[in-house]
Amino acid sequence: MSQPRCYMIVIAHLSDRQRFLDGYARVVPQLVEKFGGRYVIRGSGGSFLEGGWCDRASALVSEWPDRAAAQAFWDSPEYAAAKRLREGTGEFQVLLIDAV
Repeated sequence: MSQPRCYMIVIAHLSDRQRFLDGYARVVPQLVEKFGGRYVIRGSGGSFLEGGWCDRASALVSEWPDRAAAQAFWDSPEYAAAKRLREGTGEFQVLLIDAV
């Protein structure tokens, strides 16, 4: 039997892409790795086929060993500091979901 996995799915509408890339996006990948996660998808310019809330959405999917690892990352002081770097750069929706 394979180990349960958990995914963090982020949909973003970036209003200041350059500031997001120069700050938040430079810091967070190392934290994801430190807490046991890995990126599965990172992309921009997406279009919703149904129910969208913005044009040209960016999306990120990270895979985690389990929900506890993803939650430890999200709740960590290191991520709290990094998250402040994205303030004012856009709107974000974040979903944490277990794989079936």
